[in-house]
Amino acid sequence: MEKVFVAQRVATKLFATEAAVDAAMVEVSGMMAELMQARKDLGLSATVGDAACTKVADAIQALAAARSAIVEAHSQLDETRLRVGIRTRMGGLIKEEQLPPPQGLREVV
Repeated sequence: MEKVFVAQRVATKLFATEAAVDAAMVEVSGMMAELMQARKDLGLSATVGDAACTKVADAIQALAAARSAIVEAHSQLDETRLRVGIRTRMGGLIKEEQLPPPQGLREVV
């Protein structure tokens, strides 16, 4: 099998892994925000749910470490790609109409 196809398989899995870790971080961060908002909405003391919040914060920290590890793996795999003689090329430009609309921003005149 050609090495470029093998490298593409690895790259596809790498990109999916990076996206999955990022999505997990978004979900866990949203969970933390929801816990804070629920406590506030119910008028509960800051001590209520503190242990659960600490565990969610631990999960965020673990995901941040996982993300750093995947980013480092990406760098190492890029070096490996160069060592085995695989060149990359750009797949094309993103057209402006393909970009998602900005959120939370307003035009300054």
